[in-house]
Amino acid sequence: MLKAKSVTENLTKAIELSQRLNDKTLVSSSRQMGWNGILVEQHQYAPIPGEAEEKELPALSEHWLILPLEHPSHLHWKSDDRLHESIFQKGDSLLVAAGKPIYRRCPKTQLSQTELHIHLQPELVRQVAEASEIDTERVDLTNYFAKQDLNLQHIAMLLLAELCSDGMMGRLYIESLTQALIIHLLRHYSKVAQIITLENRSLTHTQLQQALDYIHTHLNLDLSLAELASVINISPTYFASVFKRATGISPHQYVIQQRVERAKMMLLRTDLRIADIALQVGFSSQSHLTQHFKRFTGMTPKQVRPSP
Repeated sequence: MLKAKSVTENLTKAIELSQRLNDKTLVSSSRQMGWNGILVEQHQYAPIPGEAEEKELPALSEHWLILPLEHPSHLHWKSDDRLHESIFQKGDSLLVAAGKPIYRRCPKTQLSQTELHIHLQPELVRQVAEASEIDTERVDLTNYFAKQDLNLQHIAMLLLAELCSDGMMGRLYIESLTQALIIHLLRHYSKVAQIITLENRSLTHTQLQQALDYIHTHLNLDLSLAELASVINISPTYFASVFKRATGISPHQYVIQQRVERAKMMLLRTDLRIADIALQVGFSSQSHLTQHFKRFTGMTPKQVRPSP
């Protein structure tokens, strides 16, 4: 069962676990990026010939998702006195639910291995479940081993790309990806995901207009779900759900759409440099603007700008 205070003192945090496991190197991490409720890290395991080694991993305070990025390897996991053996390869995923200790048998290998580790705070999972009309009293994420899941792989690779770009797309994008990941896990990696019906689950016309006005006024900022939700005094996860119901698109998609429209207007009406326009409408660079501008309009900013 997901509980509001599932992080307790006797559970190990993801960062503490990394310090205990000295057989890997941290390649990149979102620790300093301020991502809410999610930690994304890329780890490199050096080739170590010899006999296999079994390690007892402590129960974590976060849900732990592991995805291999390179060579296939033999995977041996023991959970609840059951041994799981399989070939762990790209496209597979392994979920270790919070609060559940596990044993990992690490076969020595001549090949280096790279893995993507994603840690999710149970409190954020609970909030997303509640806002997504999933009965939090009946949801229980459980351990899954070497499961092929293309949709989960797609979300994970988007998170990895954002990690490698130092968060170029901004907080709103990461929060949208995180919610999509959590909803997918709740639907496919929990024992029960009972959908419940909540009454009055919609934004009023006034609330929607307040949110839209705030977005238009602050397009140049690195907006977050928490910031937008605070405008109308509701929770961030609830806001994302009802905003999409009201507009047909997610808050992140709406913000990108409006930034492109604002940039298009400035390209037609001003002689500002394209790089300056990109920053003024909230994109991190001219290339970031061009990427989304072409996706929405089919043209580059240079093609839209009137000839002198």
